[in-house]
Amino acid sequence: MADQILHVIRRAGIILGYALVYVLIWAGLTLLIAAIGIRYYWGEISVGQMVLNLVSVETDGGGGGVVWAGILGVGVAPLVITALIGVVHFLRRRTRRRSGADARPRRAKVLTRSVSTVLVGALVIGGTTAFATTVGVASYIRGANSDFDLGDFYVEPVITSEENARNLVVVYLESGEGTLQDEELFEKDAFTPLKDATPASEGWQEAPALQQYQGGGWTMSGIVASECGIPLKGTGAAAGAPPSNDLGTDTPTYLPGLTCAGDLLQERGYTNVFLTGANAAFAAKETYLRTHGYAEVKDLDDWRAAGDPPESFREDWGLSDGQLMTHAKEEVDRLHAESERTGQRFNLSMLTLDTHEPAHVYDYCTVDTELDIPSVYSCSMAQVAGLVDHMRERGYLEDTAVVIVGDHLRRSPAGDPLHEQIEGNPNRSIFNRIWVPGGSGTAELRSGMDQLSVYPTVLEAAGLTLQDGAAGLGVSAFSTEIPRGSAQALAPDAYNELLEALSIPFYDRAWGVSDAP
Repeated sequence: MADQILHVIRRAGIILGYALVYVLIWAGLTLLIAAIGIRYYWGEISVGQMVLNLVSVETDGGGGGVVWAGILGVGVAPLVITALIGVVHFLRRRTRRRSGADARPRRAKVLTRSVSTVLVGALVIGGTTAFATTVGVASYIRGANSDFDLGDFYVEPVITSEENARNLVVVYLESGEGTLQDEELFEKDAFTPLKDATPASEGWQEAPALQQYQGGGWTMSGIVASECGIPLKGTGAAAGAPPSNDLGTDTPTYLPGLTCAGDLLQERGYTNVFLTGANAAFAAKETYLRTHGYAEVKDLDDWRAAGDPPESFREDWGLSDGQLMTHAKEEVDRLHAESERTGQRFNLSMLTLDTHEPAHVYDYCTVDTELDIPSVYSCSMAQVAGLVDHMRERGYLEDTAVVIVGDHLRRSPAGDPLHEQIEGNPNRSIFNRIWVPGGSGTAELRSGMDQLSVYPTVLEAAGLTLQDGAAGLGVSAFSTEIPRGSAQALAPDAYNELLEALSIPFYDRAWGVSDAP
């Protein structure tokens, strides 16, 4: 009886041992393939970017090809490979037993097992290391151990005057990398069409050397930074992820504890409208917008329903910038006419798409460069310039502020044809142009600020006066002085540590997990 029990225990131990080995093989393959895929498509990212995008992926109008590649590459391939290794191992063992070849010397068996153990260990360690490096786990750990909390520096915006409040149009340029203006690095200045439509001689301004905030680099991070003035992160309670969307209600919410630009404008009677060519559900963009004062969000489904021609859509993301700007002209006409009739101001915001990788050439775009990318950028900028020209011709620029700004720097992984010129450039910046009606455009805007200061800059461009020019962690580009105690007054290293900090109490309040002050 004792022998039978020992035999059962031994067999169970062997089975559990094999199960553990195959789980480790699967885990190592999953992490390694994920790391390779992320680096191929995006380069190095952050834990926050990975989690916040994973919870809201869309196969239709949200990078469908990449989503399916992820499902197959990370979800299916490791299981298939692990299963094949298991089948091969089982068949070899059975063949040895039947042929009697398994009667090998003990030393040979130990050597075989040792080599197998080393290979499995190398796979697990290699996969873990590659994945941790790719998603910035070291930075995440440093942030978790930081004593900084954003709540100590966050400034709730205080509007001291709205006497000069005016209509507002905001255009987010997908991957609006200002470096592509450099004709010494690229075949041409990809922003020439838009620069020609927004000349300084007419009063257009620029915040020189606008920086992507440390830890940013994807669309939702750029929008939240530019409209709420904070780095986009989830709650510490969920290891970097946002909490459940419902937060105890039937209505999805996104950072409900923050006051963002859309909230302030809505409180002052603005009609907020957002246009995007992609699926607004991707990365919970629509949830964010509707949580923060946007009455209308028009996206891929709306353009399909409107009967836009099939050739105006790209399968992986959505509607072309050419067609989006056609809708934007119609929308600004409608909103401006309504504003003149009722006196109700409006905020029309939109996000371009053509410059999202991979480059897509529409029929309105003539490629006159060896690489498609500079031409695609130039064609997209020409479409945006068309909107500016339309507003100028209709006289809208007399009472409507315009902010044109990139949502983030261009992602340029090692396989990207522009990788060397972009990643090795020490002077990377985000393209931007600002129009304030009645302004001379002669006053220089503050140089070197990052995306968090776009938030108060947009509000002041819309004619709302802010106390100390501050909102969120940012200070308006129109402010000549940085208030004492502002995050913007910190030394560079301290500021970067602040942005890196997980700031769990602050983000718990921002996501509505905690009501504590």
